[in-house]
Amino acid sequence: MTISKQKTHVRSLIKLALEEDAVNDDITTQILIPPRLQAKASITAKEELVIAGLDVAKHVFAQVDPSLKFKAAQKDGNVMKAGTICCTISGNARSLLKAERVALNFLQHLSGIATLTRQFCLAVKTSSTKILDTRKTTPGLRFLQKQAVLFGGGHNHRQSLKDGILIKDNHLALLKSQKITLDQACHLAKTQAPSRLKVCVETETLAQVKAAIGGKADIILLDNMPPHILHRAIQLIDGNALTEISGGITLKNVQRMANVGADFISIGALTHSARSMDLSLSLAPISQSHPRRNRNG
Repeated sequence: MTISKQKTHVRSLIKLALEEDAVNDDITTQILIPPRLQAKASITAKEELVIAGLDVAKHVFAQVDPSLKFKAAQKDGNVMKAGTICCTISGNARSLLKAERVALNFLQHLSGIATLTRQFCLAVKTSSTKILDTRKTTPGLRFLQKQAVLFGGGHNHRQSLKDGILIKDNHLALLKSQKITLDQACHLAKTQAPSRLKVCVETETLAQVKAAIGGKADIILLDNMPPHILHRAIQLIDGNALTEISGGITLKNVQRMANVGADFISIGALTHSARSMDLSLSLAPISQSHPRRNRNG
């Protein structure tokens, strides 16, 4: 996805989110808040986290009201302690209230992914193994979620089906009915694929690992193997292909898995199971110094 397409995609996502929240029909704000009241908002971390999504939040406020002034106090990827302000926004109070929940939803979700990714990266920091995400993302949010993984110190697997050749179990099951073996599938993929793309094959047994080596796969994915089998698989591969571990990876076992010596560990939980982080927006009229907290709207 080009930078131009990325920006268009994010704008479209924000537009959908604002429409979903019916921000132009905020009946509470319209009834209670004077139309010309000016205010200042600050968004604060309520726990230690890796901030991600500041640029998205900025565009949320801009789409609601281009006159709002957004000032980032942090950069995406920064580790923030509890009580630290990540950004301030000033301008029309009604506009700030309308944009609040959508902006926080993006920030809390993306910061959760970045924070969880950092935890996994710290757990394997004594090894050379790199932490990868997967395509197990929320439909429509993949670009932003994978960007959050980068902010957390992780690395991106393929963005979409066109970005790499990954021969999985279901491919192999169908190919078997055509009397095509795993090593033959690897050879076929390598001869037909664009030269820039590496061929990765998913294996579940040592026999499949041997076949992948015979097929000269560029990357051999070791799926759901216990540590003692992983050790044997790495020894079999012996540097003839890059190695990737996947399946059942948690913060409790990731260091043990990394000690096996694989090049990569891919973790779907980075994007599909990260909890939202606790950030809150405090809003106050510009003429007053005591903030009124709006956190649970």
